[in-house]
Amino acid sequence: MLRRWLALWCLAFGVWVVLSWTKTAEQLIVGAAAAAIVATACAPLGPVAAPWSLLHPRRLLATGRTALWALGQIVRANLSLSRRIWAPSRPLRPGMVIVASGMDAEGEWAAAGLVTSLIVDNQLVDLDRRQHEMLFHTVWVDTLEPDEIRAQVNGPVEDHIKAISGP
Repeated sequence: MLRRWLALWCLAFGVWVVLSWTKTAEQLIVGAAAAAIVATACAPLGPVAAPWSLLHPRRLLATGRTALWALGQIVRANLSLSRRIWAPSRPLRPGMVIVASGMDAEGEWAAAGLVTSLIVDNQLVDLDRRQHEMLFHTVWVDTLEPDEIRAQVNGPVEDHIKAISGP
């Protein structure tokens, strides 16, 4: 239980530091106290992924690769969308697509939602965990076979996330 509490405290304190973005002694003390309250309230609710589990060499490497890949996709997608907006000769064909997913765990679903929310080409709108399907809003919809759509829309994101979460 102490390990779970410590993991929750680290996560809550990290969120506090990122959201407050102020590093005065008072802010850090209040953040530590607030994180302790949150950790105490949430620890009995069930297991939690410890933040230090990312320090495992395989996960650290996969996380770095995913971050670099996502950064490249964010830049590419934003430049592509900007070009479409500023050059009316490049039309938009937005739409919604339902794509099969290979995600299993809640953390994988959450990571897919977070990563795709940053990449403007294909953004997760909804998911159906029972059917293992994800609904995406896309900037350009092609009429492709389901396997081709998965390879273009959510396949790369899922592959990177699966590399972090492991077998």
